[in-house]
Amino acid sequence: MRVGVPKEIKDHEYRVGLVPSSVAELVRHGHAVTVQRGAGLGAGLEDELYLAAGARIADSAEETFTAAELIVKVKEPLEPERRRLRRGQVLFTYLHLAPDPAQTRALLQSGVTAIAYETVTAPSGSLPLLTPMSEIAGRLAPQVGARYLEREEGGRGVLLGGVPGVPPAEVVVLGGGVSGTHAATIALGMGATVTVVDRSAEVLRRIAVQLPGVRTIFSTHDALVQVVRRADLLVGAVLVPGAAAPKLVTRDMVKTMKNGSVIVDVAIDQGGCCETSRPTTHSHPTFVEEGVIHYCVTNMPGAVARTSTFALNNATLPFVLALADKGWRHAVADDPHLRNGLNVHDGRLTCRPVAEAQGLAFTAPDQLAA
Repeated sequence: MRVGVPKEIKDHEYRVGLVPSSVAELVRHGHAVTVQRGAGLGAGLEDELYLAAGARIADSAEETFTAAELIVKVKEPLEPERRRLRRGQVLFTYLHLAPDPAQTRALLQSGVTAIAYETVTAPSGSLPLLTPMSEIAGRLAPQVGARYLEREEGGRGVLLGGVPGVPPAEVVVLGGGVSGTHAATIALGMGATVTVVDRSAEVLRRIAVQLPGVRTIFSTHDALVQVVRRADLLVGAVLVPGAAAPKLVTRDMVKTMKNGSVIVDVAIDQGGCCETSRPTTHSHPTFVEEGVIHYCVTNMPGAVARTSTFALNNATLPFVLALADKGWRHAVADDPHLRNGLNVHDGRLTCRPVAEAQGLAFTAPDQLAA
């Protein structure tokens, strides 16, 4: 199969779909890989490394897309990239379609077969291609929050870990999944007072055992009102697989927060879990609503591109090989977990949460894989 790896064009997105070792593995399986010139530079991966792995270097995105039957990316295709997609082509990347009707329409109109990293599942029910980036985003959240709590960044002037005689910052993490657990781990390690809120008693038990210094609170509206008011740093880490994130934090709740406190909405890829959140970029990462600094960058892991790229490739490579070796139809027929990643095929929407979020017709992916 002909595999294409374009250079990412999202703002300050330095990750790349395949590392040279992944390219070499595809080449050993008999596939031809085209990598756009400079695609890996942001992650410290020079074109010479791709050439040594057996790839062909293309001078443009147009050439890369045209040459490929299977496109392997990191972030959702932006408008210039969507115009290059065609019927019969397979796109394998993060999509996050539920809060993005414009992208959904464009993919449906293109006729492309689009498989989303974030809805591929594992036998345990986990999301193996989302997990590594969720880990990184969670670990970045307290680091980012600590920075914006500094006075010169407009924050309250609070040191996350405090000092002897001065209390540390109050960090509230909404959601005890992968991102939330990693955010709580790092915030606790930095010396903050940490509270995790979740609606699963089982998750709260796990957090209590795993992180004995963290307070756990069962999520109700009244509980949220209380903990949001106290927070110096609020980390939104709520995930409903494939669906838009629930708006747990209302504008009225944000109004009760201290001036100069910070919200890091990790869930912004799926629309964000705060009513006041809206997507931002690494170039312009924050805005202020109701006196509260909001950091809502939709590609947080791109800030640590090298770590993120290798972590992502470790997870995606087996699925890339299956798609290239078998073709998408046989690959998803053989693997129900990869089949769960199928979001769009030939003008049909095949992800139920996306269809429900946007009020569109749904086609079961099982019908297409048969």
